[in-house]
Amino acid sequence: MRSPLLLAVAATIALAACGGGGASTPPASGGTGSMQSSQVQSQTAIDTTNALGDPVKATADFNDTTSGTSTAERSMNTTRMLANGVCTNGVEFWSPDKNGDPNSTEEQYFYDSACTELARDVERIYTINGAAETVNRTESQYAIGNTTAIATRTSTVNYVNGSYGSNGYPVVADGFARDATSATNISGSKTIVTGDELVMQAGSSGVNAWCGDSAGYNATGIAALNETFGWDGGVSSGGSRTLNGDGSVTWTATHTGTVFTGAIGSLSIATGSENTTCPIATPQYALAGGTPQGNYSIPVTATYLHGELTSLTVTNATLADGNTLSVTTNSNVSPTNSNFVTGTITSSGSPIATFAVDCFGDGTLTMTASGKQYVIDDWHVVK
Repeated sequence: MRSPLLLAVAATIALAACGGGGASTPPASGGTGSMQSSQVQSQTAIDTTNALGDPVKATADFNDTTSGTSTAERSMNTTRMLANGVCTNGVEFWSPDKNGDPNSTEEQYFYDSACTELARDVERIYTINGAAETVNRTESQYAIGNTTAIATRTSTVNYVNGSYGSNGYPVVADGFARDATSATNISGSKTIVTGDELVMQAGSSGVNAWCGDSAGYNATGIAALNETFGWDGGVSSGGSRTLNGDGSVTWTATHTGTVFTGAIGSLSIATGSENTTCPIATPQYALAGGTPQGNYSIPVTATYLHGELTSLTVTNATLADGNTLSVTTNSNVSPTNSNFVTGTITSSGSPIATFAVDCFGDGTLTMTASGKQYVIDDWHVVK
């Protein structure tokens, strides 16, 4: 079960779009050094959290593309799947979806293994046209104890050069190219906007090489800082996807990019040509507007079982301005625990912030000196 603190955070997410007028004004250039330092540290912590969240969220989406919640056999395009509506380790699956829509699936992820506390509800409606496919994906997000979604993420996903199974999932062994645009709405306000692409190369024996790129930004910004934050994921290189013997799937890659800040409303995503081969020379998605704050290089290894993150490893990450990041997966707690993934952000050898999230990427970012907290939703800082 989540802590009372995270329940309060979830309530904050639900009210995020209604909090206008209460934000503090950041210090002017003539303010005190300590105030300026505090704002700079907050900017650094938010940039770093988003720099990590960008590849982790993109990888989670890529994993859902190829395996979703079913057993390993669905990844290999055979017919064995979770039985419709049967709770299996906190996951339920339907084909067609619960509404009975043609060419659809629905996946539900729960906070508990008995499938009583809904966390995510993912609906897919797909159209296959030869080697191409379009998927409209809607992900409803729930805080524990809430029966009303606190956020909704809608995506349009396009595939080319692929072959597809009976439920519209691409056959991984054959390879494919995928691109997607997404928007996360919190209380009716478009909050996080992203674009990403994946090139899955043909593989064998459950192993595929892949590459990709991504970009995104916070459309509503952080009112307390009077600015917004964006991330240009550049390129994911050296990627591999491995189907493990226990049915889990492990994704590895080094993700390089740039973090940006700007005035609220100043950022957007520039879309170029889709890539269909690796390596990627020119990313399809890039951030437009804002001021670059520095580059990052983050090697990420993420393992999923039935579509749920079970392990996240980050080693030797290089961040903007020489900042460092350490990330730990707490295997002694449930993946849905709010302290499942924890991280420490360090500047000049001193910790400036920590974060703690569950397997869905929901939690808090806490500044070390002031105790100020920011809300993390779906792997990105939203308030």
